[in-house]
Amino acid sequence: MVNLSFNASFATGEDWQSVLAECLENLGNEPQGSNFGFLYITDPLAPYLNQLLDELRTQTGVNDWIGTVGAGICYTGTEIYDEPAAAIMMTTLPEDSYRLVPAGIDALTDMLAQNRDWIAEQAVHFGIVHGDPRNTHIAQLIESLSAELDPGFLVGGLTSASDASFQQQVAGEIYEDGLSGVLLSSQITVVSGLTQGCTPLQARHTITRSEGNILAEIDGRPALDVFKEDIGEALAKDLSRVSGYIYAGLPIAGSDTGDYLVRNLIGIDPEEKLLAIGDNLEDDVPVMFCRRDSDTAREDMIRMLTDLKKRAGGDIKGGVYYTCLGRGRNQFGEDSEELRLIREHLGDFPLVGFFANGEISHNRLYGYTGVLTLFV
Repeated sequence: MVNLSFNASFATGEDWQSVLAECLENLGNEPQGSNFGFLYITDPLAPYLNQLLDELRTQTGVNDWIGTVGAGICYTGTEIYDEPAAAIMMTTLPEDSYRLVPAGIDALTDMLAQNRDWIAEQAVHFGIVHGDPRNTHIAQLIESLSAELDPGFLVGGLTSASDASFQQQVAGEIYEDGLSGVLLSSQITVVSGLTQGCTPLQARHTITRSEGNILAEIDGRPALDVFKEDIGEALAKDLSRVSGYIYAGLPIAGSDTGDYLVRNLIGIDPEEKLLAIGDNLEDDVPVMFCRRDSDTAREDMIRMLTDLKKRAGGDIKGGVYYTCLGRGRNQFGEDSEELRLIREHLGDFPLVGFFANGEISHNRLYGYTGVLTLFV
């Protein structure tokens, strides 16, 4: 195992040049000798990612960067939205301890084939990846890459640029329309946790009839009847109130922590007693309904942070945090409260990340979650 050191900074400004200059000034001489970096930028800088990356390489001498564009970005105890901003973190990884992951099926396949011996010798089972939300096969790509690492544990998120023209990811080069990032050797010790800002309303049920994303029967009964019982009489009388508050939860088979995928309710048919869910469904698998609010999100996040503190077992060297667009100021409050919770419970350490359009943990694509990974 290696003892890593991380240095991070963030800045806001009028344009990409002023943002980058302040970021580098804040870092001072600390990152000398670094060979790897993370870069997250906000929407207003998305059109200038290429220029910013080129200049960052020139100024730091670091060629290998990963990152992406977010509607908001994360820094230690701080959330930044709506203005030109960047967060960068740099470190020195041991020689031969990482490989960049290119986007594209052919490029990824070639990279894995060329590095088969390295993956085995270095016991590579962990990666940090970013994906393009426009790619309808991104969930399958995540699952496939995880399987290739036998088993693999991935963390990351999907780009959340508001302009569809700039859904870009960095993995050495700038990519679109795929999954890219970095694989790390087992020399580099990490611990990771996931927080889901929802609370199940009742016990799990079983889907007994569905077609595509239409939920027709639960436990052999009309889906809407079961749904109404779970959400309670007050909401059942006015179903217009469930939007943005009640979600479907699809428990993950084999999870020892009770993880589940949160999916939107996208339609209700009161006459046929059907529910439409934002995912394809299968019969004979579990389903439940969840409530999402700020109190449950805070409680579950504190649970995750308490668990990570125990597992870290000592000094935290650095971290990356990928959290949902629907969290942050939309769920915790305007004053960087989500990121401040991390600092309050785990201490002051270099951390960067972004608000994602889907969060990646292990081998799955989540929603409404926060994924925190610590380098220890």
